[in-house]
Amino acid sequence: MQIMLSAPRPLDTLVLPAALDGQHGVNRVDGRRQIAANDDLNAIRAWLARVADTPTTFGSYRKETERLLLWSVVELGKPLSSLTHEDLLVYQRFLADPQPRERWVASGRKCPRDDPRWRPFHGPLAATSQRQAMVILNALFAWLVQAGYLAGNPLSLSRQRARRAPPRVTRFLERDLWQEVKHHIDSLPRDTDRERERYARARWLFTLLYLGGLRISEISGNTMGRFFCRRDADGHERWWLEVTGKGEKDRLVPVTAEMMVELGRYRRARGLAPLLSQHEDTPLVLPLGQSMKPLTRAALHGIIKDIFAGAAKKLRLRGEDHASRAAQLERASAHWLRHTAGSHMADGDVDLRLIRDNLGHASLTTTSLYLHADDDQRHRETEQKHRIDW
Repeated sequence: MQIMLSAPRPLDTLVLPAALDGQHGVNRVDGRRQIAANDDLNAIRAWLARVADTPTTFGSYRKETERLLLWSVVELGKPLSSLTHEDLLVYQRFLADPQPRERWVASGRKCPRDDPRWRPFHGPLAATSQRQAMVILNALFAWLVQAGYLAGNPLSLSRQRARRAPPRVTRFLERDLWQEVKHHIDSLPRDTDRERERYARARWLFTLLYLGGLRISEISGNTMGRFFCRRDADGHERWWLEVTGKGEKDRLVPVTAEMMVELGRYRRARGLAPLLSQHEDTPLVLPLGQSMKPLTRAALHGIIKDIFAGAAKKLRLRGEDHASRAAQLERASAHWLRHTAGSHMADGDVDLRLIRDNLGHASLTTTSLYLHADDDQRHRETEQKHRIDW
């Protein structure tokens, strides 16, 4: 039996008929379960509850399980706990081109989850996103097997790729292209108060991303009160920014004199006192106008993509010779700036151990794509060798 929903609905409001809720899924196991859930929706919620206190991970896990569950009941007319290895091969192909588009893909701007126009996709997934989706789903199935809910993991039959040496990072901006982005920001109009505020915000946001090598989530959930100053062994004052990164791990990011100048510039543009106050709850980046609420990750992504698009447009106006560089800017995202920061630090002979600690990498294997060192040395080298030079 196949069920057709008028439109896919988020997990929050999804109600499944008894035939599709998974209570009688063919992959269900008889015996003692380690979780109370007796249907697929509640089993998924039990899995997601493990990461509820890490919003980034929770959002990513929910998105992928939601997509698979909806595809299973809408396209195949079967519960998630009846999916076979062959079904999941078909699903992998679906991720590359979700059809019918009007059912699965949102048109225009992102809609809230309670909006009837909400859709689970915003377009076809790139190969890397497809692989990430399947990694997350494999973790889901493996946990449900371990919890005694499913008899087996249909993804465990997939061919395991041999481990290869990780490729070099390619999603970053060479220095000349980075200069184009800075030139574009500096050329933004500043005739009205709102335009001046928009310019100041763009300049500060790109400073944070480049000099700090921050992830977008490390900006959206952070405040200016987490800047602090301490004296090093030689009596010099050093500024730092405390961030909570991937896996809820805290780290200290060196705040160079250049970044402190830019912070003061941004605070003055927003009418804030030039000096930071202890435990200040002002968000690192603010909306335009009087609001003091933090910007969401989606809003920050939008600002960054708009800047890249504007810089690309100016490049295209110079002629066909610049088309490929413009296309690279159009593909760029916030994470490109993190890779750009790491690559430029490596090019500037900053010790790999310092780059690792600045970016919060777990190991040098990750950092070497672009060694723990003394904090004061890390601050000095970052200050001397990694500059934005507006």
